Amino acid sequence: MNKKERLVAAIENGTVIDHIPAEKTYQVASLLGLFGMKTPVTIGINYPSQKVGNKGIIKVSDKFFTDDEISRLSVVAPKVILNIIRDYEVVEKKTVETPDELRGIVRCNNPVCVTNNEPMATVFHVVDKAKGICKCHYCDKEQDISHVELC
Repeated sequence: MNKKERLVAAIENGTVIDHIPAEKTYQVASLLGLFGMKTPVTIGINYPSQKVGNKGIIKVSDKFFTDDEISRLSVVAPKVILNIIRDYEVVEKKTVETPDELRGIVRCNNPVCVTNNEPMATVFHVVDKAKGICKCHYCDKEQDISHVELC
């Protein structure tokens, strides 16, 4: 294969989400609502990656994600790379990081927590990013981010 050939077609404007752990690719696409989009979305899985073994890649034409969408993405697949494309060129590249606070993104797994019994948004403080531990603002219950349920 010619080195200039791409495995997935280039996009003119939009976002490329790269280095997604392969098994999380469809979860990322679902979380971001990509299956309902009207613009072209390309999803590829099991590409070789030195960073994550097998990776997924998602190219979304004419879509630039909000900070809220990126925060949601960080819960499912932290450390993925977002490439912002304009006129077929990467104009910005950023690694998705888990924010210090997660608002209205994950459910508390404590059944007696006020957030599970009243109509209110959850708030979690990320207390250990390396281990993926977050703590509910209301009941102080700690949860592993990799096992949380999204709101």
